[in-house]
This record gives sequence, structure tokens and C-alpha cells, in this order.
Amino acid sequence: QWDISSHYWGPTFLLRLIIQKDGKKDHAAVDKVFFLRIFQIVRIMVPQVFCKETGYLLLIAAMLVTRTYCDVWMIQNGTMIESGIISRDISLFKKHFYSYISVIPGIALVNNFLKLGLYELKLRFRERLTKNLYDQYLQGFTYYKMGNLDNRIANADQLLTQDVEKFCNSVVDLYSNLSKPLLDICLYTFKLTSAIGAQGPAVMMTYLLISGLFLTRLRRPIGKMTVTEQRYEGEYRFVNSRLITNSEEIAFYNGNIREKQTIYTTFKKLVDHLHNFIFFRFSMGFVDSIIAKYLATVVGYMVVSRPFLTTSHPRHLHSTHSELLEDYYQSGRMLLRMSQALGRIVLAGREMTRLSGFTSRITELMKVLKELNAGKYERTMVSQQEKDGAEKLLLVPGSGHIINRDNIIKFDHAPLATPNGDVLIKDLTFEVRSGTNVLVCGPNGCGKSSLFRVLGELWPLFGGQLTKPERGKLFYVPQRPYMTLGSLRDQVIYPDTYEEQQRKGISDHVLKEYLDNVQLGHILDREASWDSVQDWMDVLSGGEKQRMAMARLFYHKPQFAILDECTSAVSVDVEDFIYSHCRTVGITLFTVSHRKSLWKHHEYYLHMDGRGNYEFKPITEETVEFGS
Repeated sequence: QWDISSHYWGPTFLLRLIIQKDGKKDHAAVDKVFFLRIFQIVRIMVPQVFCKETGYLLLIAAMLVTRTYCDVWMIQNGTMIESGIISRDISLFKKHFYSYISVIPGIALVNNFLKLGLYELKLRFRERLTKNLYDQYLQGFTYYKMGNLDNRIANADQLLTQDVEKFCNSVVDLYSNLSKPLLDICLYTFKLTSAIGAQGPAVMMTYLLISGLFLTRLRRPIGKMTVTEQRYEGEYRFVNSRLITNSEEIAFYNGNIREKQTIYTTFKKLVDHLHNFIFFRFSMGFVDSIIAKYLATVVGYMVVSRPFLTTSHPRHLHSTHSELLEDYYQSGRMLLRMSQALGRIVLAGREMTRLSGFTSRITELMKVLKELNAGKYERTMVSQQEKDGAEKLLLVPGSGHIINRDNIIKFDHAPLATPNGDVLIKDLTFEVRSGTNVLVCGPNGCGKSSLFRVLGELWPLFGGQLTKPERGKLFYVPQRPYMTLGSLRDQVIYPDTYEEQQRKGISDHVLKEYLDNVQLGHILDREASWDSVQDWMDVLSGGEKQRMAMARLFYHKPQFAILDECTSAVSVDVEDFIYSHCRTVGITLFTVSHRKSLWKHHEYYLHMDGRGNYEFKPITEETVEFGS
């Protein structure tokens, strides 16, 4: 585990050039760790005592209590209706029959208030947890670090969407499925103790407690199988989204057969695991049904029959046939309800085990987000000893010192390395001040993009010192610019909002000038409004997207701009105007390009040869001729 913000590292750690991720499997079981994790997450979903979530929890509890009392009343009232039928007592039948009809609306209202509370609580839990996770995920560059620096979490989108929803649903269902049976057990135990004595309920509870412990032990693999299922689901979603994202390139390569094989392979892993999961649940369901349902009913019959079949039992020495029948129906049904409640608690252990799988994944996500926001990440390092004859270089992520200062970019004896420890340049030293444009060149893989990622603080600095403006005063324009979801205005001012545009005092007329400068004024004329919404990634051509990105650059007017082959689809005359305009408005450029026409717009060049060497020299007429 690396702390990017730390500047001290012990000698033992520094000798370990290969760092591997902890190989422990995901912990997913119903134990002390599980309950601590649940408590940690519940504190997020119920942030304070007096909140709407607490209100819905109380509403559900009240409805569960009410429904339990309704069940008891219906047992007693139903017994009296049947007693009236059997004894042919019309007045007794009518009395309790009409009572039943009169309470139907109330019982229906209680049931639907319970459903309302459950649905609302699931939604509010999901809203709280989702917002909390996204606050951490979209804090700074955490979303980038999770996918590019840290390799503990794969498919964060799966965790943030499906897993959060399933976790919240499972928590609320567990609350409901445990609360109602517990209330039933308490109430029916009290009623049965007064009816048939304490021995009957005690025997039932002892049986189901022992069987519950046995079944919980058998269900332990469900938690790990749930974690594996969600991981395979995430991988399956990823290969599908990857196909959509890269559909054009795949189509040019006629790669549909190859992609189908990849998707089938990933899908087969998921299907095979689900088959195993289904058969495991089938086996567990068979055991569950026998132990927690049918054998429980057998024990129930034995308990409830004892006072009736034992002729010397004092309870029924002088009871009439009608009284025996009434007592049996009422006691039997209460005991049946109690045994069903105990059975539901036992079976709830299955859902609790599954919940432990979701809890494990959500907790792992929260842990990684917290550590990334604290400047820590885990990744496998590359051993520098693998390179023949290479001098050993101890890499400590984040050990370099970054100084924020305006109008200067200066690397001072800083190694340029990838996050996994692959050194591109051992000792990089150069200085660029505002007004001095630099052309960055070299073969693919030499470190051009790595340099910009370090400048943007996306990658850690492994040593030395870097002096640069703050993040907001550096602007990056890639070869394939990002077009956000939203209006035409949003494409120009991204990532600003309309309110921020107004605060900066930039009018729509000025925005129109930015579009005209890059020859995109016709788009505003065509759309007829700044608020026109389109799928801009598809509507704009490659060259138009690059020019839109340059209009965005003019809007923000940063001190330094990194142009990464961002005019490759733009005509030479438009490109010439763009570079001249950047100099006019005071934007200093770092440019990656192979176009000979751009040399005249730069004063220095930084050449990397891809073998760890570099040159930083002024551009002269001889340099231009050599570059040509």
C-alpha cells in the first residue's frame, strides 16, 4: 500500500521493488465483521436519529405490529365463524362474519402502508448510499485513479449501480423479514403459554434454534458465491460496453467474430457459475424445506396434540366437543403461525448470507475510495532488475515535491515513470515560462502522454521537484475531444455551467466569436439556439470536434495548454489561425504533433527517444530544416 502524500519510507519497504496485491479472498460470511460492516453502512443510510429514513423505519415497525395483531384477531374471529357454522348458531356466525367484513378495509390499508414504507425506505437508502459513494468517487481525480492507478476494484460502474440497489433492497427486506417473525414469536408465545402451557412453545423454539444454527452453517458458501456472481456480472457488462464504445474500430477490422468469442467466453463463465449457484440453492432449498418447514410442522403437531390426546390432561377434563374443537383450532393455528415465524427467521439466514456478499463488495468500494482520496493506492510494481544492465532506481510514488507557481513549468531531477514502476526517463530537468511554446516529439511509447499525466497530477511524482501552476490553470486538449451530454453552450464552456459563465461575465456574443474563430459559427446558425441539445459525439465530425475543443480552450484561457495531436483533422489554415490566436491571448502551448507546419509556432522542442534519453533545445532554422 502506497501513501502518495508521505515523504518517509522505511528501508525495508524501499528494498521491495515488486509490490503485489494482498491475495486474500473476499471475506463474505455472517459473523462479527459482517455486522460491523452493516453498521458502518447503515450510519450512512440513516445519518441521524430524526430523519425521513427513521420515520419510514418506525412506520414499517408500526405496520408490522398492527398486522400481527390483525393476524391474531383474524385467527380468533375465524375460529368463532367456524364454530358458528359447525354448531349451527346463526347469530354467532353473523356477528363474527360481519365483524370480518367491517375490518377488511383497515387490514388492506395496513398491508399497503407497509408496502409503501418498504418501497420508500429502499429508495431513500439507495439515494443516501449512492450520493455518498459518488461524492467520494467524483472527488478530485479519484474516478481516474480507481481505473488507472489502483487495481483492486474492477467495474466500478457495476458496484455503484446494481450492487448498491441490490444491497439496499436486501437490507430493507431483511429488516421486514426479521421484524415481523420476531413480533409474531413474542405475541404467539405469550398467547400459547396461557393456552397450552410454556412447554409447547419452548420445544418449538429449541428445535428451530438448533435447526437454524445447522442451516446457517450449511449456507456459508452463499456469501462468496454472491461476490463471484456480481464480479462476473460486472465483467459481462464491461465487454458489452466496450463493444459499443469501440464499435467503429471493430467494424473496420471486421472483428465481430472475435468479439463474439470474447463475449461468449465471458458469458460462459457467468452462466457456469450461475448453474453451480442454482444447484447449490436447490440442494439448500431441499434441506431447508425438510428441516425448517415440514419437520417444524411435525413438531408442531406433536406439541399441540399433547393436551388433547392425553386424557388425564387437566385442561380438557370437562370440555365439551365444541370447546375442544374451538380450542384446538385456535391453539393449532397460533402454534402454526409461530412455527412459520420461526421458520422465516431460519430462512432469513439465507438472505443474510447473500447480503453479506453485497456488503463485502460495498465495503471494499468504500475502503478503496477512502484510501484513494487520502492519497493511497495499491498496484503491482514492475521490477527494475528485469532490464539488463539497467541501474537500480528506487521508486517511491508521491515522494516528489510539487510546488504551485504561476507562469512556469519546471521539472527538476524528476524521474518519469508509469504507476506500475516502469521508468521512461530517469532524470528529467527542463524549464518553460509563459510565452515559450514547446513542441514535444518522439516515437510512440516514449513518454509524451506520461509527461502530461504527471503535469495534470493524474500520476504521482516519483521524485525530484515539479513547479507548475494550479490544476485549473492547465488545460488539456486530446486528439479525440470529449463532448459532454447537454446543449451547444455546454460544449463550449465545459466543465463550467451556465451560472459560472454568467459569473465570469462572458456573454453569448463572445461565445459566438470563439466559434467563428475556429470556423464553427455555422453550427449555431444551424441549431438556431445555444440551448439546442444533440448527441454531439455523433452530430459533429472529427474535425468539428477538434475545433470545438479549441473554442473551449479560448473560453477558459488557461496559462498553459497541452495540445495532444488535437488538430490532426483540421485544415492547415485553420490550424495556423488557432496557434496564432493562442499566442495573442497569452496561452502557452505544449504541443504533440508530427506536422511540419507547426514548428514555426514554437520556440523549444522536447524530444524523447523511447530509450530513456531526451533533448530539450531551442528551435532554430537548422532544427526546422532537420525536422522537415
